[in-house]
Amino acid sequence: MDTGIRDRFVTLWQTSCPGSELPITFEIGEDCGTTEKAKTPKGWRCIICDLARVRKGTSLVFDRTSVTCSGGLFYMGYDTQRSENFRYFLSSGKQGVVDGERYKRTPEIVDEMSASHASLPAESGCYTFKRWDKLTAADNPAVVIFFARPEVLSALFTLANFDQSDPDGVICPFGSGCSSIIHYPRLELQSEHPRAVFGMFDPSARPCVPVDILTIAIPMKKFEKMIGYMGESFLITKTWDKVKTKIARSDAVHSA
Repeated sequence: MDTGIRDRFVTLWQTSCPGSELPITFEIGEDCGTTEKAKTPKGWRCIICDLARVRKGTSLVFDRTSVTCSGGLFYMGYDTQRSENFRYFLSSGKQGVVDGERYKRTPEIVDEMSASHASLPAESGCYTFKRWDKLTAADNPAVVIFFARPEVLSALFTLANFDQSDPDGVICPFGSGCSSIIHYPRLELQSEHPRAVFGMFDPSARPCVPVDILTIAIPMKKFEKMIGYMGESFLITKTWDKVKTKIARSDAVHSA
């Protein structure tokens, strides 16, 4: 990637959202390189929990063996078929077979949802996750992911809609935590005008993130444009100065 863009964003981010966490990124490739590989969990584990290390600056590579959650395997593209009992798992369960998460009212609703799913196979590829400031010229990130509180999300949401008349520059599809930061942003990469994706509303993933944190995942080709607009957008107005005060105050409270 262009390291000038990397450094420019860091400077602009520190000015616009002082003290706020830098985003993480991922790219997919066949060559896993020398980056530390995420350990294979002994049992079920949500990949969102492992990304806490990436948010703190440790780059990690994930492959099929790094993921033990069936949802993670599915939304990362390693599996393209659901288990036969998924329709019950996501809804009211099936006595003696599987407990239900009760995220959908009936198995039939789950069937309809699954029928419209667009698969994005990752085959044998590796996912390399890095924090933004750890990127090098050799990296080619596909998606940029922010873990943020509401004021920061408001900046990214508004900036994502800055250059378009269509009000839907950001979408919020139903799905698991990993689907909102991996699968749906990958789908948007296929569009001429990709949208950002709000996420981390999945109750199963919530134990892996702080109480007041959500995500917004942005395809890199959209994010580069957003960086270019920062210096002419609402971020230079007195309105945003007031919000920056809240961001700084909030950061101080959460850092205490």
